[in-house]
Amino acid sequence: MRRRDFINVVACSAITWPLAARAQEAGRTYRLGYLTLAPRNAPQNTVLFDALKLDGFIAGQNLTVDDRGFGLRVDQLAERASAIVEAKVDVIICGGDPPARAAQQATKEIAIVAVAEDIVGSRFVASLAKPGGNTTGVSILSSELDGKRQEILMEAVPRAHRYAALADVNSTSPQRLQTLQEATRAHGGELSIYRVAKAEEIPDAINAAKSSGAAALNVLASALLFNNRQLILPRVAALALPAIYQWPAMAEEGGLFGYGPRLERIYSDIVVRQVAKVLRGAKPADIPVEQPTKFELVINLKTAKAIGFDVSASLVARADKLIE
Repeated sequence: MRRRDFINVVACSAITWPLAARAQEAGRTYRLGYLTLAPRNAPQNTVLFDALKLDGFIAGQNLTVDDRGFGLRVDQLAERASAIVEAKVDVIICGGDPPARAAQQATKEIAIVAVAEDIVGSRFVASLAKPGGNTTGVSILSSELDGKRQEILMEAVPRAHRYAALADVNSTSPQRLQTLQEATRAHGGELSIYRVAKAEEIPDAINAAKSSGAAALNVLASALLFNNRQLILPRVAALALPAIYQWPAMAEEGGLFGYGPRLERIYSDIVVRQVAKVLRGAKPADIPVEQPTKFELVINLKTAKAIGFDVSASLVARADKLIE
């Protein structure tokens, strides 16, 4: 998040805080559950708690947070979801498709606010306007943006015959993968898919992509892949493999290209508003699902130089941010 945008969010929240604080039920403690592969101190979680505080929900005062749902592996989600449901929280925040799926399997009654790749396509809700059931949240347009990232990658490496995609089987449907392959083929290339289901499989999948002769890698939208970027970024760099990632922040952390919305902004602008509505008594079925509207292309020219890759002038000109 740009500093100016963050200041504006905080300033606007500060203006409305007294009214928000008075809207809380006197003497009530609100209970928040969380299911995520990210640690509690991840930037998106930090901005959420800061925004909730400005909205009158203050951890340690009138808000308690169940800490058992942070930094999980995919195989831990079902057990932790059941435990959080048994704790009778007021709302469960889910970061990614596997957490949302685990929460829905654990409860049909407790409200769920999910940040999902394709919230309708994954059948977490009935529709964007009328979610129905106990779930609402944010659909982050992963199907469309994975395709847009593939277009950027093909523009960046235009003469390549073979490309690769790293896909999380728990987040990317076979239909999405087929669509990406067909789009790549329409531009004269072939896209090989390397599927993973857990963190331990990621390094071998990247190695296989490089060994196949792929000229570039599309790391597809996935909470698993994002939260294991400490495995992905160094391995991709060591192989000198040009790659594009789901979030702009991943280019800021050393990836070559990052294209998409800002994750922190999704949590501070949208998720906090939806969670506050639920805590004040609104039903998820009546809270429309939202989608991000701002997208950024970040290019890390330092990484390009380190791997000996020339970024075209046209892409440099279109970038929202360059790391030099």
